[in-house]
Amino acid sequence: MSHLHPESQQGFVSLVGAGPGDPDLLTVKAVKRIRNADVIVYDRLVSQDILDIASPTAEMVYVGKQLDHHFVPQPEINQILVDRAQQGKHVVRLKGGDPFIFGRGGEELQALAEHSLAYEVVPGITAAVGCTAYAGIPLTHRDHAQSVQFITGHLKQHGEDINWASLAQSNHTLVFYMGLKQCPQIRQNLLNNGLASSTPCAIIERGATPQQRVFTGTLDNLAVLAEQAESPSLIVVGSVTQLHHQLAWFGGDAAE
Repeated sequence: MSHLHPESQQGFVSLVGAGPGDPDLLTVKAVKRIRNADVIVYDRLVSQDILDIASPTAEMVYVGKQLDHHFVPQPEINQILVDRAQQGKHVVRLKGGDPFIFGRGGEELQALAEHSLAYEVVPGITAAVGCTAYAGIPLTHRDHAQSVQFITGHLKQHGEDINWASLAQSNHTLVFYMGLKQCPQIRQNLLNNGLASSTPCAIIERGATPQQRVFTGTLDNLAVLAEQAESPSLIVVGSVTQLHHQLAWFGGDAAE
């Protein structure tokens, strides 16, 4: 399909990553697209500072989701994008973090492609990268972790959707998205598959925002840490989290 420029008279959708929280972490292209959009379709994790970049005449459509309560079902979001683009509008679909990492961006583009609508993707800094950077936790480090994995915290009832045995290794970093309520199951599944209870962990609450808090501990007390944190939070498991106290440069610590 042909991908038209967003200034074209025909409908166009820009799938834009808003980054992890700090509006200064937006890409230059993201700022341009938000500023020039006719319609902004945005999620809960997009800050007001970022929304304020939009034109005062832009139509603002909130389709955010909160834990255990979906305000707008995904098929309806897809239809909103299709409808506005078919009206000839330049639509910005604005998502926290990066739209292709646990953001359902691919599903939304498939809906546009099925209707032969033009689109582009503007990547954003995903939470795992942005929040850990603002917490002073390097995802990889020669002395600690040679690899990193991003995992959804939305677990199936018995955990059969995740290969826990492959995750329970001491030489890499695990980052769980949207897993705060699932911390007891995450902890137990990793312990059951051989990861040491002394493995360092961290929970980063509202990362890369002025409200950021970082809770540190071990896998053994991960569930207790989770009870102190609020959504949105990111769970990091691995020895790199020990470096937080040495390398932290932004925001404040929470009690361990």
